[in-house]
Amino acid sequence: MTTEKTKTALPGTAAESDAATPAQKPATEPATITTAQRRTESDAAETRESAETYTIARESGKTASTSGTTSGPTTTAEAGTSTATVPTTDRRQKVFDWLDSHGIAYTWYEHPEAPTIEIARRYWRDDGSKHCKNLFFRNCIPPTPTPPRHYLVAFDCEQNLAIHDLERRLRQGKLSFASEQRMERWLGLRPGSVSPFGLINDPEHHVHLFLDRNLERFPAYSFHPNDNRATVVVSRSEFLRYLAAVGNTYEFIELY
Repeated sequence: MTTEKTKTALPGTAAESDAATPAQKPATEPATITTAQRRTESDAAETRESAETYTIARESGKTASTSGTTSGPTTTAEAGTSTATVPTTDRRQKVFDWLDSHGIAYTWYEHPEAPTIEIARRYWRDDGSKHCKNLFFRNCIPPTPTPPRHYLVAFDCEQNLAIHDLERRLRQGKLSFASEQRMERWLGLRPGSVSPFGLINDPEHHVHLFLDRNLERFPAYSFHPNDNRATVVVSRSEFLRYLAAVGNTYEFIELY
């Protein structure tokens, strides 16, 4: 950044005399902030914010000793049918509309807000589906013009994964939780409602999905429909159809 110098007239001296006398440099020149420094400071701020944003995600690793009763209605959406008459939030309805328009069959039920696994267990139904933890990461790269990549990781809710173990398994460099702003930007989601259904909000197919290979042995999965006051149950085959239709890259890998 170039600093513009300003002429200063000494006491009792005409300002025109500055033309013959070079202006003295100030004792301390304003610091020049480079693009790299700005990016580093921005990343540091995001890291601090991520620690707060993902307290919920870390708390989801706790194991509840009991599960409560279920509540709320169950709505079944056959392939190609509409759920537009169901009163839901905009985020939830967007998921239902997308699944309906692509002929993806699913069922869903409502429950109180459940931002963590510990809370959600109270409302899960005994329907044979596997519930998942879903975490959103970014890779931390040195300051360069290349933007960081973002990764959604879905795995068995009964498992706990340390971020250093994920770095070793995913081989995408150093990872950190993505900020709330990045989550909104790339998945259209808020903390506590992260789900693979957020990929419908990523038309650029920027986010890569990593799936726990152990999920392949379950007949169905349960995810929030981008709203933690409801749960969508989808069969494995229909979920794979969803992934093919949404278009983001994904892979099943060994995570533990």
